[in-house]
Amino acid sequence: MKIYQLHKKQNLPITMDKAWELLSNPKNLQLITPKYMGFKILSGADRSMYPGQIIQYIVTPVLRIPTKWVTEITHVVDGQYFVDEQRFGPYAMWHHKHFIKEIPGGVEMEDLIDYKIPMGILGQLVHPFLVKPKLEEIFEYRRKKLIELFGEYKNNKL
Repeated sequence: MKIYQLHKKQNLPITMDKAWELLSNPKNLQLITPKYMGFKILSGADRSMYPGQIIQYIVTPVLRIPTKWVTEITHVVDGQYFVDEQRFGPYAMWHHKHFIKEIPGGVEMEDLIDYKIPMGILGQLVHPFLVKPKLEEIFEYRRKKLIELFGEYKNNKL
């Protein structure tokens, strides 16, 4: 069983409160997801994040095939981090930790994702040229979108 990991960090010139407000509202995920993914929240995003929250989405990550994705928010430490885990969806396993911490001039947002591809050896074979590049593309879109929304980090005091 091969488990992959994706690790991303981004610094933004915003306050901790603003960063947490962005991250802890499940509705904002649509804002930072590429439009071609057809991301649509079906249920569970009607309140701020809390442990045990179930959120259902539809995404079309590959070949425009709609896929239902159900995640559970398993851990939340207000203003610091939260964890979402896939309950049903395109991955055999998905465990996504979101951290924020204050740094001079803003915040550092960090994502640490552990995931497993379905379909055994076939999934492992397509990972390097299909799954991994798609995840990199999605997180690069998010990085650019956050810069567009909040500006680029310049290591200056808020």
